[in-house]
Amino acid sequence: MKTYQMYIDGAFCDAADGARFTSLNPATGETWASFPEATAADVDRAVRAAHAAFTHGPWARMSARERGKVLRRIALALAEAGPEMAVAETTDTGKLLRETRWQAGNLAEVYDYYAGLADKIEGRLPPVGPDGPLSMIVYEPLGVVAAIVPWNSQLHLAAFKIAPALAAGNTVVLKPSEEASAAVAEFARVLASAGLPEGVFNVVTGGGSPCAETLVSHPLVRRVSFTGGVETARKVIGASANNIAQLSLELGGKSPVVVYDDADIDNAVNGVTAAIFAASGQSCAAGSRLLLQEGIYDTVVERLVARAKEIVVGDPMAEDTHMGPLATRRQRDRIEALLAQSLGQGAQLLTGGGRAGRETGWYFEPTIVACPDQMSPVVRNELFGPVLSVLRFRDEEEAIALARDSAYAFAGGVFSGDFGRAYRTARAIPAGRFWINTYRVTNFAMPFGGSGNSGYGREGGLEAIHDYSQTKAIFADLSGKPTADPFVMR
Repeated sequence: MKTYQMYIDGAFCDAADGARFTSLNPATGETWASFPEATAADVDRAVRAAHAAFTHGPWARMSARERGKVLRRIALALAEAGPEMAVAETTDTGKLLRETRWQAGNLAEVYDYYAGLADKIEGRLPPVGPDGPLSMIVYEPLGVVAAIVPWNSQLHLAAFKIAPALAAGNTVVLKPSEEASAAVAEFARVLASAGLPEGVFNVVTGGGSPCAETLVSHPLVRRVSFTGGVETARKVIGASANNIAQLSLELGGKSPVVVYDDADIDNAVNGVTAAIFAASGQSCAAGSRLLLQEGIYDTVVERLVARAKEIVVGDPMAEDTHMGPLATRRQRDRIEALLAQSLGQGAQLLTGGGRAGRETGWYFEPTIVACPDQMSPVVRNELFGPVLSVLRFRDEEEAIALARDSAYAFAGGVFSGDFGRAYRTARAIPAGRFWINTYRVTNFAMPFGGSGNSGYGREGGLEAIHDYSQTKAIFADLSGKPTADPFVMR
């Protein structure tokens, strides 16, 4: 049993009452690690430590350039610790070691990017008349940021909260998912070794109550950045009303992928495979709704089914595995239930649909389902697993109408040999991120996020620096004249 601790005010610690919870290895179903179950007092202590670091600690007195140097030290430390963090994340979540290893290696790049932006947060001097006061607009940090991340790609997602927040001068209290907290706990060790001042970064572990509720509603928290599910987001919105904190939500998706009959079929099949089966479909941007034009429907479906059957499902630590297990048993059971409902309503199972012949762990086969219409449960609901729903369309107008018919608007893709049509489709479908003739290609300088049930706000890129800042307008009279009589109108 691996035993982890929280990280509060520069020190590793257990919960005030000693309570702990455990985590299961999704590849085996066995308990492998335990974590402190934070009390409300623990969370309060973490937030107050972050507030003290922001108001009068060394962090508050650092220049932007000095903050950038700290972030670069973090980047160097992460580059060295990447392999160990990757193993912890794979053990805790079932993500392929090849993927967690790549993501852990990429973390250094994200922190280095924001290190370079720390001293580029520039204000403005709006033009005024020659007799007007000097007018300045400056950007200032908000204060304590509460960051909550899910179990999937937790280090990657946390980086897009922590790095810009610190670069802008804020302090952070991070809460990972109670389903998988190990990678974040390992990450805290890396930051501790990088010389970050006490209280600037803190980690609390636990469930929604009291841990998350206390964190997002704390009167000293100025911004809440949440990534997770829609139902939990509604609770976060309600709790954050207590302190009127700024709020950004990066939620789920039911992203459409449109394939027109003039698309490069080989490229489209590769793109769709990456869209839904990479990371076992456990991604907010997963392209889980495939819309195929009638003329190529049978060809593309046949190719996708053959490709799905070639996917190797197995031990996520093995280098030759293509897909590991789902992260939780609850998730697998939910997928099975929604799939059964869809089949009962007329959907046709083309391949997959089972537990991959594994006796232990939460494995699920790559699954493709032909759906008669948009009302199938596998079309309407985010499954967060390797299940692709397929529908056919006649023309561009119908493709766009089908793609838009969703409560989610996170990502999407289109494959076509006609760039004009592909571009029109990309602009017509609501999404925060959209791909043309590819899928899942990303860049940390590009923003991402959604609308509707996919949330609001953006993460990544230069925009994130401003999201973790607030503007202040300053007026300075340089005329040397006395302030005018307020009761004399000129």
